Amino acid sequence: MTRPTRHSLIERWDRRKALTGIGLGAAAFLTPGAFAEALEATPRQTEGPFYPNEMPLDTDNDLLVVGDSLTPAVGDVTHLSGTVKNVNGEPVRNALVEIWQVGAKGVYIHTADAAGKERDEGFQGYGRFSTDTRGRYYFRTVRPVPYPGRTPHIHAAVSIGGDRMLTTQCYIAAEVERNAKDGIYRRLGDAAKRVTLDFNPLKGSEAGELTARWDIVIGLTPEDPAPRRR
Repeated sequence: MTRPTRHSLIERWDRRKALTGIGLGAAAFLTPGAFAEALEATPRQTEGPFYPNEMPLDTDNDLLVVGDSLTPAVGDVTHLSGTVKNVNGEPVRNALVEIWQVGAKGVYIHTADAAGKERDEGFQGYGRFSTDTRGRYYFRTVRPVPYPGRTPHIHAAVSIGGDRMLTTQCYIAAEVERNAKDGIYRRLGDAAKRVTLDFNPLKGSEAGELTARWDIVIGLTPEDPAPRRR
């Protein structure tokens, strides 16, 4: 099996969006900065204890396949895409977007979480992507699953030039009961709507793939405390 490259994945996703009408919409094709308006920042949330302490062999934006493995990850394939803008409404190019999450067995790749547990070895668990000139990003991952104490979620971080601008998490709108019981989610209050996503069936997919759109809005200065540098 020949693994698709990062560029072929993006090209394929752009073609699919054009054919099905999903994804970034007409606004994505405007000149960067055109019609910019003030936006509400995406709420900050805890990084949690399981940001990878040892990076996987592969850190690209396709979390379903690790390296040259022929065994894909288990789970509901999800295409997560959107844009990164600043609070002035301007697309942010070359922003590093990172995501990390549990696989189908509810285990992170962090060694402290994986110790003594069975995890999906076919799931990368972490990925990164630099936004394009329109501030767009894209990941192929799996629908997150719950684990004890937490509703399904995906961690995310945005950095510029090594400065961490935002650390946050996103959630699944359909997980109403689990979200309501999650203390971290409840603390969001009204801001929860900016990180709660619809995971919808991907039109035309015979494999039951999902699509989720998340537009991320960052502030103009790095987070406090001092940003992580990697």
